[in-house]
Amino acid sequence: MNKADLVSEVQKQLGTECSKAHAERAVNALIASIQRGLKKDKEVQIVGFGTFAVKNRKARTGTNPQNGETIQIKASRTVGFRAGASLKTTI
Repeated sequence: MNKADLVSEVQKQLGTECSKAHAERAVNALIASIQRGLKKDKEVQIVGFGTFAVKNRKARTGTNPQNGETIQIKASRTVGFRAGASLKTTI
């Protein structure tokens, strides 16, 4: 499912009074809110769905797949997701 499919699904769930533009604004608002929450609190928990959390990766040594040379990979931050109990049972 891509973003366009998600917008269509949200529009169906909200019913005939919801336009596609309104559903897209709702999806964009949710995504923006999760991003702001991660930036501010480092974690966003949606009960029954799951938890998004900022994770720190340490610097490490890797291998360039093109020529086999060892390279240094810098430390970075990424986002992780842990599924909630309801989501796990649904899948």
